[in-house]
Amino acid sequence: MTPFHLVYGREAVVPIEIGVESDRRQCYNKENDGRRLMELDLVSEARDKASMRLTAYRQRMCCAYNKRVIPRTFQVGDLVWKKVKPFGDIGKLEPPWEGPYQILKKTSFGTYYLSDSFGKELTRPWNATHLRPYRT
Repeated sequence: MTPFHLVYGREAVVPIEIGVESDRRQCYNKENDGRRLMELDLVSEARDKASMRLTAYRQRMCCAYNKRVIPRTFQVGDLVWKKVKPFGDIGKLEPPWEGPYQILKKTSFGTYYLSDSFGKELTRPWNATHLRPYRT
C-alpha cells in the first residue's frame, strides 16, 4: 500500500501516462469501476492495518531504545560530577566534567539540587543525564 492509496483509495497515475498510453490505461474497461468501488470500501481496513503496523513498529523501537538506557538515580548526600556547559572560550581540550558536587535535594522528576565542595548551593536543579557518580 502506498501513502497515496491509503489517502485517496486508488493508485496514482503519473502525468506521462495520460499522454502516452500505458498498459494500465489500455487495459482499462468499465467493469473495473465495480472493482474499484469495492476497493474503496476496503480502504478503511487498509488504513487500520497500516495504523496497527505503525503502532507495533513504534513499540518495537521504544523497547529497543529502552534496552540501552542506563537509569541514573542518586541519593541525598551522594557525590557527583556535573557536566560543564560550554560557553565563551571553553575549548574542546577542557575537561567535560567538574566536581565533586553533593546532592542536596532530589525532586520527583529526576532532577537534583547540588552544592559545591564549599557548601554553596547551585541556583538551578540538574537533570540526572548531566550527572555522573563520583568515584573515589
